[in-house]
Amino acid sequence: MDCTSCWWSISSPVCLYCFYRKRNGFDMNELLRRLPSVDALLAERQLSDLLAVYQREFVRRRCRAAIEEVRRSLLEERTPALTSREEMVALLVDKVLAMVQTDTRNSLRPVINAGGIVLHTGLGRAPLPQSVKENINHVLQGYCNLEYDLESGKRGERNTHIRRLLCEITGAEEALLVNNNAAAVFLALNTLASGKEAIISRGQLVEIGGSFRLPEVMHKSGVIMREVGTTNKTHLRDYEEAITSHTGVIVVAHTSNYRVLGFTEEVELKALCQLAHAHNLPLLHDLGAGVLVDFRQFGLPHEPLVQDSLAAGADVVTFSGDKVIGGLQSGLIVGKRAFLREIHKNPIMRAVRCDKLVYAAMEATLQLFLRHDLLEEHATLRLLTSSVQVIRQRAERLLQQLSPQTIEALHIRIQDCQSQFGSGALPLETLPSVALVLKSSSLSADDLSRHLRTGEPPIIGYIQDDEVYLDMRTVFEEEVEGMAGRLEGVGGEKVIR
Repeated sequence: MDCTSCWWSISSPVCLYCFYRKRNGFDMNELLRRLPSVDALLAERQLSDLLAVYQREFVRRRCRAAIEEVRRSLLEERTPALTSREEMVALLVDKVLAMVQTDTRNSLRPVINAGGIVLHTGLGRAPLPQSVKENINHVLQGYCNLEYDLESGKRGERNTHIRRLLCEITGAEEALLVNNNAAAVFLALNTLASGKEAIISRGQLVEIGGSFRLPEVMHKSGVIMREVGTTNKTHLRDYEEAITSHTGVIVVAHTSNYRVLGFTEEVELKALCQLAHAHNLPLLHDLGAGVLVDFRQFGLPHEPLVQDSLAAGADVVTFSGDKVIGGLQSGLIVGKRAFLREIHKNPIMRAVRCDKLVYAAMEATLQLFLRHDLLEEHATLRLLTSSVQVIRQRAERLLQQLSPQTIEALHIRIQDCQSQFGSGALPLETLPSVALVLKSSSLSADDLSRHLRTGEPPIIGYIQDDEVYLDMRTVFEEEVEGMAGRLEGVGGEKVIR
């Protein structure tokens, strides 16, 4: 039934105008005339109530978008013909309310990390200890003495809030806090050797997540990178032969996110420090993740300590504050007073300094490293050191809260798995763990994973062998009940049908 009598047929062999007129007894123009104007839609009671909360233009834009969406839907036959203007208005009101709800919901939300990566960069890295969250709430409930000396009543210095603690823990003479470790490395290099050569082993030219490449940071900091040695072997003589009157600093970067194994050799830090000092040069040691306690006492693989770097003679040590340390995103700089005071005076310091939120979190985090109950209080270390038995019990408690129907619908079983440290720490090491494994007969693993992460609360797992794994190492005890509720919803009729 081709139609060539009107312009609707231009894009379709069957004219929509005539199609609606013949099928439903009315024409498309009449249908479209039932769409209210934006002002008329705003006058509806439910939407006028929104105007008491939100700005008029914000709601108006959603009204326009809803009307246009319904208009297109009608023309494309995706919306059933509505028999009255009242039905049309009701549909539009619902759409506007849904748009406002979606657009005013915070995009940054808490999630349940069941992915088994303890320091998951995408999920905010280190979870904050309870005492740290309490200190943040306490300090930020109003004003605080961020840069105010309560004793003298004069302008203070924000770094005093972490200096004493960091020096106490590490044995450093001085300490600084900046907004991340990349900034710490950049600031230190720019201060110590801008315009001069920075000597570094080829085997330490690291790249970490987000395309952060150490050579590029060195270039942007103003130093001239001087590579020595080879990828797998660098000797003390390589450094010594590279030192000239143009040398400004020797740099050592801990390769925390990869390992070179086999036919390898690198210079001991102490020997390299002695070489640097013999030529009146500072040595900068970038530790990456940074560790303040010996992992071996907890049965974990060894990582170099900040304290050991300083004891070996490093003049400046940089490391992250939001990985194993367990604080908010930040970079820490510790070392000899003379060098750190110069770094502190660098104008770039103001561009990378931290705010009161980070200082409140870092001070409370560092306090934990002075206590005997560090493992119980420090969230990241507690997750890293949890035994398989404890994790299995958590998985069993979750399974006990699920109905037989949900267990059957999702074919849920408990299975051993492997967790990861994450954030480039200990790349060759895994942690034995326990997971709930899900497989739906009516949903693909991708669809099931999407349902889990798009609900409330979002549950982030991973897919392996076409099954969804929920690693219980990274799930907190207080999250088990909410997790069970979500699984009940996913296993119910709304999804599994």
